[in-house]
Amino acid sequence: MDITFNHPAFSQTEHRPWPLPNKKWLLTQTWLNLLFVHWEIEISDLRARIPDELEIDLHDGKAYIAIVPFDMKGVTFRNCPKVSFLSDFPEINVRTYVTYQGKPGVWFFSLDVPRRFPAWAARTFFHLPYRHGQVSIGDHEGEIQYEQEVDNDVFRARYKPLQGYIRGPSSFENWATERYCLYCKSKYGKLYRTEVQHRLWPLQKASLDIEINSMLADFEIGPQHPSILFSKRIEVVAYALERLN
Repeated sequence: MDITFNHPAFSQTEHRPWPLPNKKWLLTQTWLNLLFVHWEIEISDLRARIPDELEIDLHDGKAYIAIVPFDMKGVTFRNCPKVSFLSDFPEINVRTYVTYQGKPGVWFFSLDVPRRFPAWAARTFFHLPYRHGQVSIGDHEGEIQYEQEVDNDVFRARYKPLQGYIRGPSSFENWATERYCLYCKSKYGKLYRTEVQHRLWPLQKASLDIEINSMLADFEIGPQHPSILFSKRIEVVAYALERLN
């Protein structure tokens, strides 16, 4: 069985913390101009928001919540054409880090996009808390300008990469980004995992100027982590949902 389909996401696999799934991947997408910015958060606040089956993942004894804005291109199912209106759009998500049965992954609190159909499809078929709203991204001479507004949540910021790349297997940067699955829960209470594959993150430090950010107003956050991360481009594949309970 051809499980890779010669996709660029498989240009590196030795860095994965566990083997590739022994099945065909389902979705392809390219992520561009990603920013990772983190804040400490009270563990008790996360615990009240996350299913009991999931363990909250900590770094040096601290829990973190992140805002991740980026641009999505070519989102489509395996062997399907890429239609720009449906396949290309910016996204911004709020996430934290969890573990289930030894597999560290990501838990999303919100994922915002400016396309109604992708938001509906992700909510319906992948049990992810996607929302439709005003989301835009622009590149002005290497500086990324990002704007989002959904209900009372607003995020406006400018960011750009700095020179040099970041490495280190035990670093905060590695812990926060090198995750190869996400977890979600259906409205019927069933827990699922979605595996993903991409090469090792090409991470750079970034400068960041936040004009307004109310996306974390309902969370008990602490100091912002000093490491602000940027990644220019990465190709990704995702597999079908796996039910865990």
